[in-house]
Amino acid sequence: MHCRGETMRPPSRRLATSTLLSSSLLLAACGIDDDDPVDGEDDTFVSEDGKTDVAGIAEKTPEACAVLRLAREASFRELDDDVRLNRRAANAIVGARANRFIHSLADLDRVKHVGPVAFRRMLDYTRGAPEWACGAQSVQLLATNDFHGNLKPPSGSSGRIQTGPDPLVNRVDAGGAEYLATHVAALEATNPQTVVVAAGDIIGATPLMSALFHDEPTVESMNALGLDIAAVGNHEFDEGPAELLRMAYGGCHPTDGCQDGDDFAGASFGYLAANVTDLDTGTTLFPAYELRTFRAARVAFIGMTLEGTPSIVTPAGVAGLAFHDEVETVNRLVPELKAKGVETIVVLLHEGGFTTGLYDQCVGISGPLFDIVRGFDAEVDVVVAGHTNAAHVCDIDGKLVTSAASFGRLVTDIDLTIDEVTGDVTAKTARNVIVTRDVAKDAAQTALITKYDTLAAPFANRVIGRVSGDLTKLPNLAGESTMGNVIADAQLEATAATDRGGSVIALMNPGGIRADILAAQISGGEQAGEVTYGEAFTVQPFSNALVSLSLTGAQLDALLEQQWTRLSDGTERAMILSTSRGFTYTWDSTRAIGDRVSDLRLGGVAITAAATYRVTVNSFLADGGDGFTVLKQGTARLGGDVDVDALTAYLTAHSPVAPPALDRITRR
Repeated sequence: MHCRGETMRPPSRRLATSTLLSSSLLLAACGIDDDDPVDGEDDTFVSEDGKTDVAGIAEKTPEACAVLRLAREASFRELDDDVRLNRRAANAIVGARANRFIHSLADLDRVKHVGPVAFRRMLDYTRGAPEWACGAQSVQLLATNDFHGNLKPPSGSSGRIQTGPDPLVNRVDAGGAEYLATHVAALEATNPQTVVVAAGDIIGATPLMSALFHDEPTVESMNALGLDIAAVGNHEFDEGPAELLRMAYGGCHPTDGCQDGDDFAGASFGYLAANVTDLDTGTTLFPAYELRTFRAARVAFIGMTLEGTPSIVTPAGVAGLAFHDEVETVNRLVPELKAKGVETIVVLLHEGGFTTGLYDQCVGISGPLFDIVRGFDAEVDVVVAGHTNAAHVCDIDGKLVTSAASFGRLVTDIDLTIDEVTGDVTAKTARNVIVTRDVAKDAAQTALITKYDTLAAPFANRVIGRVSGDLTKLPNLAGESTMGNVIADAQLEATAATDRGGSVIALMNPGGIRADILAAQISGGEQAGEVTYGEAFTVQPFSNALVSLSLTGAQLDALLEQQWTRLSDGTERAMILSTSRGFTYTWDSTRAIGDRVSDLRLGGVAITAAATYRVTVNSFLADGGDGFTVLKQGTARLGGDVDVDALTAYLTAHSPVAPPALDRITRR
């Protein structure tokens, strides 16, 4: 309790209402005389037209802004002694702002005991005290997306940023939590008013060191980094909503317990999920938005994932949840935010587009992100995007639209200038900063990595086989990759036996191939050419089960036609499946979508429409993931091994594995 003569700091915004003393109790405790002259409880000073009946002061004027700053920031002592408010009015103002934000003169007018006398004194005081004047506020946002638990520097092409026209020459090694934290800290030091944000997929599809511990290491890394606010992404739902709530609020894993010997505290940052609701209650899984205040300037952060999340996550991961349209969600929230005095709106959106330019450009843009942004209310100022791992800084219809690649290789530095009087953004710029590895490592991140690396080492560093050359996920013009072909071969071998599925064809989606296996890469003390379990897990971190199912030749043809789709902006998206040895086909890029595939053969024999073939895919694809809905029609389903186990067994059995020829898919 604070009485006259003491300094009362503005209460925390998280202070529970139940802990607040009533005005009468506080006044009595402090010995305040009830006979002090006060404004009547029902006195008003704001007229219907928004002008005060004291001095004709309107909302959103410099005078009004100064008074509101005083009401929001001054201590009880300052209001009582310096401004010379009646102590009932001073106490009422301090109590009111603990429960709500006083963002307008009308709000101040509704505070009990604050009437014309109190307002006049506050106005007179601010006119003689320039320190309460409003001006421009500089606010910095530092944004990342699609970190996917890459605490260690990602390897191969996944750990580089292209800086010029030649990807083999103009490139920089980038990423790693130790370096990301250092870059973020250096940027934060340039502006004390900084908010660190993320646009989804912080966790999920993570390397073994994080995945072994259900991504607790990644959450702890982001806590140490100083992440403030994060939107959910589709991969946040990989282990289901209950596990995501545990990530946010803490507690030991329900099955594995606290594997590292410590209790898991959860995220110190706030998750947002504006367009994800519980089917039973209709409430959002996490808050729709978070408000941050910078003196008189207010910024709203809306966070959400793509509406199509259920189509790219296993059904169990989104059970009981509904995912809503991104544009409708944001535009519905705008009036609510404006009613709270918010004029600056930032959307953290886990949806992306595609670009052809370099990491800091806006060239050759296409994809759903940009259509969504064009549909947003004009009140939206900034959109921080993700999902497609694109890197760009764009201006779309006056909105700043950014994305920072993936795996912590970039951090987007967004600078806003906000007019405190109007709340509007008067200037905004952004740049993508490469997270280079030529800076000092952050000590807290190093300690975290060392801890979990030690715990994971017995699993991760076990040598499972050898390769005689690089297996990469980079596709050729037909869509084939050496890593994809090896995975498909491994999955076919794991399910070819009659009692294991009896499959004759295996298919692998490109989005499930997360890394390369490089012959020269040394991850855990192994020899050059040796492959560790940790490296194999990094390639396939989803732990999807293999599913064997029956398709007719006609269905198989229809499935391959689904590799191409037309996006809403008219551009085309290709998602070429890797095929197992012996299965071949041709596709013609000049033909219309839906009529591109021909000459399907198995062992050189033509596929026939009426015949039935056993096909192996991972459980994600089997449920129609990535838009391959034909697979949901497959019959006689039989579950099999986990995908990474099939890859491990194949690498062991066929060592040294040579990069396979890219001759299974022909493009005309």
